[in-house]
Amino acid sequence: TGSGQQSVTGVEASDDANSYWRIRGKSDSSCQRGTPVKCGQAIRLTHVNTGKNLHTHHFPSPLSNNQEVSAFGDDGEGDDLDFWIVQCSGTYWEREDAVRFKHVGTEVFLSITGEQYGHPIRGQREVHGMSAANHHNYWKAMEGVFIKPSLDPAKHDEL
Repeated sequence: TGSGQQSVTGVEASDDANSYWRIRGKSDSSCQRGTPVKCGQAIRLTHVNTGKNLHTHHFPSPLSNNQEVSAFGDDGEGDDLDFWIVQCSGTYWEREDAVRFKHVGTEVFLSITGEQYGHPIRGQREVHGMSAANHHNYWKAMEGVFIKPSLDPAKHDEL
């Protein structure tokens, strides 16, 4: 049901290889690798395995009837409904911080509650957008690659 776009679901395991997302800047501004993400900054989250962006729009989610969250676009390119504002308590999003993501276009918060899918993705939870900030829309990076900013932006340390 819904838009027919790729579903976004949540799982309990913090080391699920299909749960990796790359943080990217807005398409009209540069986002140099290693630059800290500011609280209040608009970002895109691109699914590592599929190259699709975290997206939402005015479609009802299939289980809770909140707002559908999907994965959309190709190779990290989508549309204006792929932008999320990072809401955190300090100046920058710190590794240990629990943060919220508020959608720029529809103003919902990226959320997960207890609704679980049956066949074919049994046990995976529905990720959706909710209009109110609450305890269901805090997110925390559990693992990943964190890159410290380079002191000299002209030098690259990749192989």
